[in-house]
Amino acid sequence: MARTFTLTLRCPQRTGIVHAVTEFLVERGCDIVEHKQFDDDVRGRLFLRTSFSCSAPELGVGDLRREFVAVAREFAMEFQLWDERKPRVLVMVSKTAHCLNDLLFRWRAGNLGGEIVGVVSNHEDLRPMAEAAGLDFVHVPVTAETKAAAEARVLELVDEYDADLVVLARYMQVLSDDLCAKLEGRVINIHHSFLPGFKGAKPYHRAYERGVKYVGATAHYVTADLDEGPIIEQEVLRVDHSHDPRALATVGRDAEALALSRAVRWHCEHRVLLNGRGTVVFR
Repeated sequence: MARTFTLTLRCPQRTGIVHAVTEFLVERGCDIVEHKQFDDDVRGRLFLRTSFSCSAPELGVGDLRREFVAVAREFAMEFQLWDERKPRVLVMVSKTAHCLNDLLFRWRAGNLGGEIVGVVSNHEDLRPMAEAAGLDFVHVPVTAETKAAAEARVLELVDEYDADLVVLARYMQVLSDDLCAKLEGRVINIHHSFLPGFKGAKPYHRAYERGVKYVGATAHYVTADLDEGPIIEQEVLRVDHSHDPRALATVGRDAEALALSRAVRWHCEHRVLLNGRGTVVFR
């Protein structure tokens, strides 16, 4: 039975890159299922994602990685190659339920792209929701005095659950620079797009006072620069004068759930490639 693999790469622009990739696949009896590429003429970089099927039982993902090294070296490629295994996702939450609820629904429907393996929270509020979905719920309380120990426990849980991705689904704690560094490229956060315009408490009340016309949300990778990591997805919904702060918050929750679920799915499907401080997303 044919198995599907996904190759992603980025490298300096030059002729012959696509030919080298396709030749590599053809020589091994592979069929391309989906191919997308982007030439960043400003930075002089090429980005590529290719999904392909392979019927040869003797070829595994490790073999393909080792054999592709020669091609990558010739073109100065940074590449990654995956098999069909779905990434394992550890979700972190606080008290707000809408993003977790949306992720659970999409996961159980088979539309998330990854496998949720557990839920971690600094509060007990969402334990019933997680356990109703058949997931482990781990309570890791956080105070100023226990923050270092709590983050150490989070790292232990990432290892225990063999998590490939950590999703901050309205986890209302700022991760330390050290934790951001240790989980670089493996943590996705969601926040309302009023940031940085309406930081602090009651952003929807302040937005209402200013008469905003759009409500949005941004999903991004977490870095030490608070809420300024590479953006994966944004969702914007129109509002008007009839939306009071409560209605604005409702629209905002919809935007957050949509942006976060797309970002998680695209990451799990290996469609997101870093490009400096931004991303290339092969949707």
